[in-house]
Amino acid sequence: MADTADQKKSDHRRRVRFLPPPAWWPLPVAALLGLAAGGAYGVLKAPEYAATSYVVAVPDDTTEPATALGFAQAYARIATSSSTLAYAQPRAGIAVQKLRTQVRAETSPESPMIAITGTAKSPSEAADIANAVADALSLSSNQGAKNTGVQLLLFNQAVAPSDPSSPSAPISGAVGLCAGGLLGGLWLLARPARRREEREEREDAAVDAVAGEFASLPAQGEHAEAKEKESAR
Repeated sequence: MADTADQKKSDHRRRVRFLPPPAWWPLPVAALLGLAAGGAYGVLKAPEYAATSYVVAVPDDTTEPATALGFAQAYARIATSSSTLAYAQPRAGIAVQKLRTQVRAETSPESPMIAITGTAKSPSEAADIANAVADALSLSSNQGAKNTGVQLLLFNQAVAPSDPSSPSAPISGAVGLCAGGLLGGLWLLARPARRREEREEREDAAVDAVAGEFASLPAQGEHAEAKEKESAR
């Protein structure tokens, strides 16, 4: 009977050893993969720098301030147009097609100021791009200042930044970790009814294991009783 109990225990250990992984295993795996991918991206990608210059729309004596605000919105839209970039290309030193991908213009609906940001692999090139586009926008727009009553003035020139604007390796890793965890969670939510079957299989295996342990108790009791009888004899 003792051999039968040992055999049941070994069968229980074998069943436990081959139990399937928990249903939530994709979540930590996806999070770790995202962390590794984000960290590798932050390490391998070359740093990118951004520099910003500012121009402001100034109305003349016959123009309302609200008009200057409206023209600032319009000039921000044409800051990256082909005509403006053609003016800026000689000073920026890069082709117009590439220059368009490395500059952006932003403005606020409450302020007549335009922020022109240049991006590049080096700090000095980023500043050159921003200043070149700002100067080109001012020159081209001021040609019609007599008709519009609004003049663009350079408010602040861009300077070469000391730190890159692209995320560092720790930040990229953190972003990858969050993205991987999110994808893993979505995958868990989208899994089919297979999760219920796996849970039922694990519950059955646990019930069998408990039943096997309880089944071994009478055998151990009988074995002890037999020993007591032999000792009494």
